[in-house]
Amino acid sequence: MADPTETPAPRPSLAAQVRTAVIWRSGSQVLTQIVSWASTLIVIRLLAPEDYGLFAMAQVMLTLLSTMNGWGLASALIREDEVSEERLRQTLGMLILLNGGLALTQFIAAPLVAAWFEQPMVTQLLRVQSLLYLAVPFCALPHAILSRRMDFRRPAQVRLAAALAGAITALTGALSGWGVWTLVSAPMMMLLTEAVGMTWAARAPIRPSFRFTGARHIAGFGGVMTATQIFWFVQSQADVMIAGRVLDPHSLGVYTTGLFLAQLMAAKFVPPINEVAYAAYSRQQTEGQADQIAPALLATVRLVMLVGLPAYAGLAVVAPVLVPVLLGDKWVGIVPLLPILAGAMAMLTLQILFSPATNARGFPGIALKVTMLGSVVMPLAFFTGSYWGVAGFAWGWVGGMAVLLAATIALSRSVLGFSLTGLGRAILPPLAAALVMAGGVALMLRALPLTLSPLAALASAVALGVALYLGALYLIAPDRLTEALRFVRNRGASEDAPAPLPAE
Repeated sequence: MADPTETPAPRPSLAAQVRTAVIWRSGSQVLTQIVSWASTLIVIRLLAPEDYGLFAMAQVMLTLLSTMNGWGLASALIREDEVSEERLRQTLGMLILLNGGLALTQFIAAPLVAAWFEQPMVTQLLRVQSLLYLAVPFCALPHAILSRRMDFRRPAQVRLAAALAGAITALTGALSGWGVWTLVSAPMMMLLTEAVGMTWAARAPIRPSFRFTGARHIAGFGGVMTATQIFWFVQSQADVMIAGRVLDPHSLGVYTTGLFLAQLMAAKFVPPINEVAYAAYSRQQTEGQADQIAPALLATVRLVMLVGLPAYAGLAVVAPVLVPVLLGDKWVGIVPLLPILAGAMAMLTLQILFSPATNARGFPGIALKVTMLGSVVMPLAFFTGSYWGVAGFAWGWVGGMAVLLAATIALSRSVLGFSLTGLGRAILPPLAAALVMAGGVALMLRALPLTLSPLAALASAVALGVALYLGALYLIAPDRLTEALRFVRNRGASEDAPAPLPAE
């Protein structure tokens, strides 16, 4: 049977598709985040830290159950050689059953979570948020269909529309005095908009099938990815689980908001790159080019680190002027946390780049092993750090991520075959340039007069930082700038071009 997720017209080369996909997905992410951040920064100024603390408590259970929402079932379709209409309907049926059960579980268990945190309000938050699961099947399946086509243009447009809907809802709630309910209603509006838009864009089936004959391998691959996400939950949410018991809502709100700022690169900009990379790696695997996945991975590392390392270094040094400008004086407790968290998130950004490659190669157990390790290492790190208050949780991220990054590299090398020398060459030039930049900006900030406004100081720091980084990188590794320009201009990839696949 013909694959309904494939277009009959001749396709451009895989390299061209990936370059186009990265530009669409990453470019749209920038626009989406501009909309999201603009509303978020206004909302943060209007709401109290306690609102964010309560929301973080509710997010623990939501994040746990979301790891079991079956997104991996849909992702398994991306690796299939052919996908029939019946297979799509079977997958939709699995997703509906699974997410309906998760919604019911969260509704019933909400009082238990509220009792753990000793905050009755959490019960109401969780019960309303249980409606989110009902939209997941109509986001996950269309995403898989469009990813198989390497079509990231239409999803980008849908996500931008969803971001606008969420921003309008958030601003309306904050200005109308909804308090913590502002943080609940905005994501719900975003997900509903995305579900409708993605289903329409992909022409995905809306009539499920509950006969699952022949779909065992889809469930098996998705099950491994789901298990990975469960352990990822333990790894990433252990800090809130522990901090929610030892910190008051105000301190927890300060910590989680600081973590939000530090994780922006890893949480908002790397996932779009990974979406494209996973689709590209999977195409290489199915087309008999598995030996090209390792070079493609190193190319992706070069591209992401070129932007990520200076971003984290800059965040660390401009924190004293960035926080007052973006969030206001009531959030100054975040300032000492950002330099610590920036180092941890740089390691996290690198670490999460490996799983799309190992999953596409057919080894989802690699990511599972790493997250199993993380589910032990990170809680221990956070429990130890809890004796030193908020800063201790930040240092827990540093120690835990160092262990997990080393484990990820070691396990991934065993199946991908890349060299440590090649990985080092991908990371060291932008790292050295970022450190030069950070040192220069730190010295400038110390020399500025105390009467200068934080906004003027931040603008000066950003301008100097960009100039120092580009200048240092030009002296250290000018070829990296050439690679980046070649990629953006779409003039074809060389063997070392910064794209998630090798040369055409």
